[in-house]
Amino acid sequence: MSVIMSLFLGLVQGITEFLPISSSGHLAILQNLFRLDYAEEGNLLFEVLVHLGTLVSIVIAYKSELRAMISDSIEFFQKRNDSEPGEPVVLKPSARGLLFVIIGTLPMFVALIFAGSVTRLFFNTAFIGFALVITGLLLYVSDRYIKRGNKTEKTMTITDAFIIGLAQAVAIVPGLSRSGTTISVGLARGLSRAFAVRFSMLLAIPAIIGATIYSLYNAIREGVDFSLFPVYLAGAVIAAIVGFFAIQLLRRVIVKSGTVRFAYYCWGIGAITFVLSFMFN
Repeated sequence: MSVIMSLFLGLVQGITEFLPISSSGHLAILQNLFRLDYAEEGNLLFEVLVHLGTLVSIVIAYKSELRAMISDSIEFFQKRNDSEPGEPVVLKPSARGLLFVIIGTLPMFVALIFAGSVTRLFFNTAFIGFALVITGLLLYVSDRYIKRGNKTEKTMTITDAFIIGLAQAVAIVPGLSRSGTTISVGLARGLSRAFAVRFSMLLAIPAIIGATIYSLYNAIREGVDFSLFPVYLAGAVIAAIVGFFAIQLLRRVIVKSGTVRFAYYCWGIGAITFVLSFMFN
């Protein structure tokens, strides 16, 4: 892998990981249609570092929220241990948010059962184009036909968190945007636009950690060419920087304009991909 290729793929990953347009779909399109064979065994360490780069993006963008979630959760357990029997101890909103992230992550363990079958779909470009169109449909419906809600950590329920988590599990399918699916389902469950984005991003943290561990396991098993580490690191740094700004853009656009603009993009790129899949085969 060249430095230019690493930087380009880091750029693509940073933009598409958080915007609701499917990072897996875009990377699969690049590989299938343009023969960018970045996913070969020797480049598995690149996947690890790029995942870490996108994880850094979220941590920096939501550092204050994460700090509050951890500190309020620790405070809850301390008060619970120090309280008298029967004395109620109330979870603060940030601690409730952490609980909901944990609940929303649970369906991902079920999704692991189907990981092998889903991997084969990465090579089906026509399917990816169709899945991008479906992503656009979800974004459009959630914007135009769902009444705007106002739920936050204070008012969302365990059921809301679990259903959004199911949406994230389904979105392991290439072409279905993880952020697009979770934000759309969150809006359908009555979450406010701002909180739907925030919960989707926070829910991505354990998912990305899991993907990083899986990629690291494969990299160690297959062997790593550490001479390319600086090249891979360059792509990871770009993914982190671009990912941070992509999160800021997502927050601003969703709150002000909704998800419909991203729907149009997904329809356009999905239709083009579907047509090209037959032309290149």
